[in-house]
Amino acid sequence: MEIKLKKRPKNPIIIEGFPGFGLVGTISTEFLIDHLKTEQIGWVWFKELPAMVAIHEEKLVEPIGIFYSKKFNIVLFHVVTVSPGIEWKISEAILTVGKTLGAKEIVSIEGVGLVDQNKKDPETYFYSEERKTREKLKGMGMNPLKEGIIIGPTSAVLLRSSIKTTAFFAETRSNLPDSNAAAKIIQDLDKYLDLKVDYHPLLEQATEFEQKLKGILQQSKNAAELAERKKLSYVG
Repeated sequence: MEIKLKKRPKNPIIIEGFPGFGLVGTISTEFLIDHLKTEQIGWVWFKELPAMVAIHEEKLVEPIGIFYSKKFNIVLFHVVTVSPGIEWKISEAILTVGKTLGAKEIVSIEGVGLVDQNKKDPETYFYSEERKTREKLKGMGMNPLKEGIIIGPTSAVLLRSSIKTTAFFAETRSNLPDSNAAAKIIQDLDKYLDLKVDYHPLLEQATEFEQKLKGILQQSKNAAELAERKKLSYVG
């Protein structure tokens, strides 16, 4: 695994989001990258990643990019790869960067399936092992996630992290990009971290965000399928 850091901010908060259910994590980090005026300070690479790269608006989009907001001392992991079996590697990269920078907290963002599809106002939940954090989030009106199964890189981070880790979950109605759920997460993060970010533009730009991410993820899927077909042609 190779981790490239052009800058090494001290004691940041790390926020990570993955293309899981509803693409909530990826949409949220994409929005924060734009609205916190970040700069890309690094990337992560390992051989299990597919040999592909997306191009959007004449710019390369790293499969795993690392961005930094100097104003808020926040490091963002923006992940767009959807290759299975890399969850532990991604979590290892996040925890390695966290230890290298002396991160004071890791914040994970995830979407969870909405059981009651008729529910008018999907909710957000949190998970934290720290009493003060739980009390703060409950005071914000959030509910703890009392029951559930977490899969993917966030579960690996929660299992292995020696750094304070807080997870935010937003109910989402489908596997399609859900900007409404992401906006709820941004609203909660704004209260929790005092970011002073207006989440309403995310709702207004929902179609743009969703189309961009769907395009990038489709390119990734197509590249993976093409690579597999080529592999089979070599051996068959």
